[in-house]
Amino acid sequence: MNYQWYPGHMTKARRMMQEDIKLIDLVIELVDARIPLSSRNPDIDELGKNKARLILLNKADLANEKQNELWSAYFKEKGFFVVKVNSKNGTGIKAINGVIQEACQEKIERDRRRGIKNRPVRAMVVGIPNVGKSTFINTFAGKACTKTGNKPGVTKGKQWIRLNKNVELLDTPGILWPKFEDQTVGLHLAMVGSIKDEILNVDELGIQLIHFLKEHYKGVLAERYECDESGTDVEVLEQIAVNRGCRLKGNDLDYAKAASTVVEDFRSGRLGKITIEFPERKV
Repeated sequence: MNYQWYPGHMTKARRMMQEDIKLIDLVIELVDARIPLSSRNPDIDELGKNKARLILLNKADLANEKQNELWSAYFKEKGFFVVKVNSKNGTGIKAINGVIQEACQEKIERDRRRGIKNRPVRAMVVGIPNVGKSTFINTFAGKACTKTGNKPGVTKGKQWIRLNKNVELLDTPGILWPKFEDQTVGLHLAMVGSIKDEILNVDELGIQLIHFLKEHYKGVLAERYECDESGTDVEVLEQIAVNRGCRLKGNDLDYAKAASTVVEDFRSGRLGKITIEFPERKV
């Protein structure tokens, strides 16, 4: 399967970012803690060079806690500031203001030497579709500043948001690159819901997820669906369909519904805290 999704407005958004980057001091990049590499836009490092960088491991509550720590160390080693957050319930949000001041200390000191006092740090918030950017901004700002939704690509405009006397945020639409050079990246994005489900083969996606869970999170499927994980991936999907009563008219098994159940249970955290990518196994 070829996983691709690149609405036309994203080409324009990238051009806007190239212009807006000149106005900011700090790039705040949201990544999905379950797939920290695949959920990074490859253009961000080039666009944001010479700027202070903060990575937010968002949806950290859905990811494996040990892997969250390993990913934090991985990015810090590369020179990023890192905060683990859950944008929905606000976990980790309070720490961000302090980290922003730390990340931009050089800029703040430079302003002071020039006699410029209390100019807020100007930050750009970036992230791929459905990584939780709008929810983060709403939580960070303490009010619903941007339209939020659960489907990729809801945020399409550009907004400056004055959070407090120290920070201004420029919200930008999420950007996903036109082509995935490594189809594994596309697969991982599809698993967490960053590609519109309407263009996916859900049967294949479910089978790929089952294969991954059998290899890296043994027992999770058996516990949730009362199935025998020793069978083939398709056999496990068949057992899940039987045990969950997923049937079509005529009593045939509904494999698509069973696959969708597994995918949605993973995305929502009902299968537990699961990380798809590991620092030692880079995409």
